[in-house]
Amino acid sequence: MNKADTPTLRAFALLEHLVKADRPLSLAEIVQDFEAPKASLHRMLAALEAGGLVIREPGGKNTYAIGPRLSQLGMNVVMHTGGRRVRHAILSRLVADLGETCNLTMLNETEVLYLDRKEAPWPLRLDLKPGSQVPVHCSASGKLLLAMLPREERGMLVRTLKLERFTANTITDVELLEAELDRIAYKQIGVDNEEFVAGIACVAAPLISVNGTCLAAIAVHAPIARTPLSRAMEFVPRLQEAARELAQTF
Repeated sequence: MNKADTPTLRAFALLEHLVKADRPLSLAEIVQDFEAPKASLHRMLAALEAGGLVIREPGGKNTYAIGPRLSQLGMNVVMHTGGRRVRHAILSRLVADLGETCNLTMLNETEVLYLDRKEAPWPLRLDLKPGSQVPVHCSASGKLLLAMLPREERGMLVRTLKLERFTANTITDVELLEAELDRIAYKQIGVDNEEFVAGIACVAAPLISVNGTCLAAIAVHAPIARTPLSRAMEFVPRLQEAARELAQTF
């Protein structure tokens, strides 16, 4: 047997195939596009499903998608690879320049996952460590990451969200949220105007890959008593500069 063609590597190649598809695939689609006998595919999919690496979509008996264990593995790789030191150094310089807390986030299903965070040296702060998750519909990074999705995918995701109210400014109407996302997609700047935590404003910028894909978001937040939203908006050019640096670390 070719050492480069072991059962383990074939299973890994199948996982890569499902990840690249960026949508659930039917068994017929997998059989058509993945070079392996149908019986072998059945065995591999059954083993991967038993391990939580793939799941069958509800209502789709033979439609497969990446599972929670694989999603978590991917997030852990991003959070703990060698690029993390470089990313943290960029965040640290940004905080030194702006004087406020900055964070790096990604979309994780229907929530925002904190990949990294650097606190400003102020006593008033939010305790959100790397690995924390916040709602997507009322955070600057979350709305930005939603807005940067392909429109059809974005619409499907928005309709699944529970638009819980956290403050008087939280957007809880689907149509209003869609309109807000359209504005954000046009400007490519996300804003949280006391929508998640009363008294806290936040501004976010996207990390864009060389092929135009939104990889993540970088954001700055602060109490409005110290840095009102109008002041936070002045940070946008420096945020965008840091976003371009950070995009090169992914």
